[in-house]
Amino acid sequence: MKSFSLKSCGILSIAAAATISTSFAFVPSRTATFIGQNTRDTTCKLQMSAPPVEKVEVNTKLRNIGVIAHVDHGKTTLVDALIKQSGVFRDESQAAEAGTTIMDNEDQERERGITILAKNLAVMHNGIKINVMDTPGHADFGGEVERVLNMCDGVLLVVDSVEGPKPQTRFVLDKALQKGMKAVVVVNKIDRPAARPDFVIDKVFDLFVELGATDEQTDFRIVYASGLLGKAGDEPDELAEDMGPLFEAIMESIDPPSIKDASDDALQCLVSNIDYDAFKGKMGIARITNGRIKAGQPIALAHPDKPKKTGRLSSLFVFDNLGQKEVEEASAGEIIMFSGLNDVEIGDTLVTNENGGLTAADPLPPIAVEQPTVRMTIGVNKSPLAGREGKLLTSRMIRDRLFKELDRNVALQVEETESADRYMVSGRGQLHLTVLIETMRREGFELEIGPPSVIYKNNEETGQVEEPWESVEVRVPEEYCGSVIDLMNQRKGELQDMGIDDGEGLSLVKYLVPTRGMLGLRSALLTATRGTAIIDSIFDSYRPKIPVEIQGRDKGSLLAFADGSVTSFGLEGAQDRGKLFAKPGDEVYKRMIIGIHQRPGDLEVNVCKQKQLTNMRSANKGITTGIVAPIEMSLDACVEYLAADEILEITPTKFRMSKNPEISGKKGGKK
Repeated sequence: MKSFSLKSCGILSIAAAATISTSFAFVPSRTATFIGQNTRDTTCKLQMSAPPVEKVEVNTKLRNIGVIAHVDHGKTTLVDALIKQSGVFRDESQAAEAGTTIMDNEDQERERGITILAKNLAVMHNGIKINVMDTPGHADFGGEVERVLNMCDGVLLVVDSVEGPKPQTRFVLDKALQKGMKAVVVVNKIDRPAARPDFVIDKVFDLFVELGATDEQTDFRIVYASGLLGKAGDEPDELAEDMGPLFEAIMESIDPPSIKDASDDALQCLVSNIDYDAFKGKMGIARITNGRIKAGQPIALAHPDKPKKTGRLSSLFVFDNLGQKEVEEASAGEIIMFSGLNDVEIGDTLVTNENGGLTAADPLPPIAVEQPTVRMTIGVNKSPLAGREGKLLTSRMIRDRLFKELDRNVALQVEETESADRYMVSGRGQLHLTVLIETMRREGFELEIGPPSVIYKNNEETGQVEEPWESVEVRVPEEYCGSVIDLMNQRKGELQDMGIDDGEGLSLVKYLVPTRGMLGLRSALLTATRGTAIIDSIFDSYRPKIPVEIQGRDKGSLLAFADGSVTSFGLEGAQDRGKLFAKPGDEVYKRMIIGIHQRPGDLEVNVCKQKQLTNMRSANKGITTGIVAPIEMSLDACVEYLAADEILEITPTKFRMSKNPEISGKKGGKK
């Protein structure tokens, strides 16, 4: 590029005045218009077309990327491949010992096969540090994605080579594009026999256009990869033997962090995550937007809507491979973890407190997340069998644990209720809440859970009551398509699209369904399709509430007639009435749910009755009746089963459902 210079005035050109170092480069954001030289004197006039030049530095030795995708499109497997090929492990044996899903280290994540919490790690490639944020793919954990994107400069959008963009792909990409980020599109699982990369790329491009991406964002880089094989390439049929092409795409297409001001007083760090350490206490994770920070430095936590909190950093860490490395100083663009401030919260901005904070920068806008749509009550277990297993039983313990969860779960809300021993917990979806409940159960809590319900809101402009609706995609073999449509229509769904998914030969049905209708629908769909349905849903919008009741389950419950232990003799008579949850030896109490009635309405059965022992001969003495194996109910299945007048008792080892004793006169088993 040709630069302009005025030798007679001794003025350097803009290009020549730019200072460039090995890790920082000066990029002028505004240029000056040189009018020329006065012919009557040797002074040179300079007319500015904008305010003085604003310096923007770029840290070329760093990249901050987020990995986003729909659930089961291979994000965590792809991150595993990046970890193993960046020298994190000592040798092949150590890499093999680490296994798969290295980042999904929580018990529930490994059991469910999904990512629940966003994770940070850092890898090195050709002298450049890459901070990687692995995010959840399930819609219920969208809050994790929203807060993690605040630490990123660009994203890897991972898309399945057969399925293409799905509902959650749209959600996470929309959030990234709104922040002005560039994306590298990774067509993953390219080794699948049914892979159709051209179709997937066309669909991804259409999605970018629909979401209002800029021309620069739409001109995205494409990489084809197989996270399982650890290979990537620029063409679907020309994969390298490693992930090198993906690393190169990150280097070339993701912008390095830009810093407006690197001075000490300009310090701004938005806290995006909270962690806990047994020795250091509460620790904050943040990205340094401007300035630099030092260990032991006096700092303050600022928030636009809260009073400033001051303190001093006791320790400072940066991410290094799968762990953290303690450092004395960190500069803008880096992602840090710090301790010493026990009252740090997500959304706070770390600013300097030197000279009493007189020269400190303003706080950054706090993290904004989508509002919750589903809520449940969590309270003290008050059943006749309460207190036999759990160690954490009281309302104070439950309250402290729920409010502690708010420190790191930004999409969760907890409210007091009229009852002193019950709390209203709101989240993004049923799975969002059941993961929390399962975590508390494993910690030793005994809980009483109410049925899930949706959150209504009043539209101030129209004065109407509105309810949440979800966009649902169901892929199912063609012979079960009619059953799916029938169930969706019962739940007041609106058909949006229907066709054949060419990739796998399944029928694809798209509906808009009220969230009310989605409660309990998954288990009904799986039952109707013999477990073959693949269901994806995501929040769509709030729409006027449907004035009619939405049909829930069409069968009632079998209830225990009296307190006692279940006997084989009692089960023999009860199993003709429906499907049972109980087995011989289980403790039950009156009006506890022990099975599913084969007809609408509830029925009490005596499963505790003993066989009368006499010395009289019986004609059918040698005839024995087999007992059908009970249905094993998981936490998610129990929550889906609950009707409006039923509650769920949770202990460290058991799930028991029963009729709510506080609700009387409701005999129907419908939601």
